[in-house]
Amino acid sequence: MFYYIFYQKLIYFFSPFNVFHYITFRSIMASVTALVFSLWFANRFIPYLKRMQIKDSYKGYEPKNHKQKTGTPTIGGIIIWSGFFISSLLWARLDDVLVWIVLMGTLLFIVIGFSDDYLKIKRGKNNGLRARTKMLLQIAAAFLTVYLIYFAETKLTSCSGCLYIPFVKNGVINLKEYYMIFAAFVIVGSSNAVNLTDGLDGLATGPSLTTIMPLIIFAYVSGNIIFSNYLHIPHIKTAGEMTIILASLAGSLLAFLWYNCYPAEVFMGDTGSLALGALFGIIAVVIKEEFVLAIAGGLFVLETVSVIIQVISYKTTGERVFKMAPIHHHFELKGWPESKVIVRFWIISLIFALISLTALKLR
Repeated sequence: MFYYIFYQKLIYFFSPFNVFHYITFRSIMASVTALVFSLWFANRFIPYLKRMQIKDSYKGYEPKNHKQKTGTPTIGGIIIWSGFFISSLLWARLDDVLVWIVLMGTLLFIVIGFSDDYLKIKRGKNNGLRARTKMLLQIAAAFLTVYLIYFAETKLTSCSGCLYIPFVKNGVINLKEYYMIFAAFVIVGSSNAVNLTDGLDGLATGPSLTTIMPLIIFAYVSGNIIFSNYLHIPHIKTAGEMTIILASLAGSLLAFLWYNCYPAEVFMGDTGSLALGALFGIIAVVIKEEFVLAIAGGLFVLETVSVIIQVISYKTTGERVFKMAPIHHHFELKGWPESKVIVRFWIISLIFALISLTALKLR
């Protein structure tokens, strides 16, 4: 909105408004806007959640020490998304179809996550959406989003159905229409990976921030034809606007982390985690960096793999590989204090994010 008002309309009266044209300026301002608004909103929304008795309950499959967290306000993801949407709409270019597709796709997953949280609160005993129903809704939302991205990008890039593989010379595979199946899998997988990781105070929030860092850089480079050609990264016109989207998310997450860090005053719930992972997947699909997302979000991948290994091992041999899955609970049961698990996992996520940046040049 500000791009349209200040750059396209008012620049004729005041030339310094030209600064609104630059993605770097708008990204910084988007992050600050989201941070300030989310902090202001959280300070009022968390007491409301307490008054309305919208609180988390012990799920039964977590370590017993988590019983003390019963009563902590939940669906705090609303704090994240309020600042995110307001900031994105203010600072991103609203004439860019990709911006609207990303926001719509994120909103679909927010609705799914909120529905799950609402039913858990209403019914109690962690009785939300059925697993099958939840998965089908995610798949439907992902396919709709991917379908729109695929056809929107036919006018924005040379190959909307191409899969780009980092670290491999000329690593391009044209999947054509079949790319949509792969892209939907990325979005659904990313959504559930972040959801599985969200089990300790701030554990999903911190790694989400480190995952944003490389995605911001790749999005900016993808939208710049000079940088993308030099680094052999797929060029997508207007993909630079994804930088503003991600910067808005970073600001909102920082604000949420202020209240979500150990000991947490609020949990994001599925309202936050499902859509958060989906947004990462959607952005990765838009900028054609699905494999980079897998590296940058390596911690989320490890958490998911730990669950898969645990399930397969138990069903085939009757033995558990880990004391409890996801793997962060394994370390809790080994005697690590929760705060130590959180900080060490943050460090691991930062390492993954730095490794992913090597894909900028190693192609």
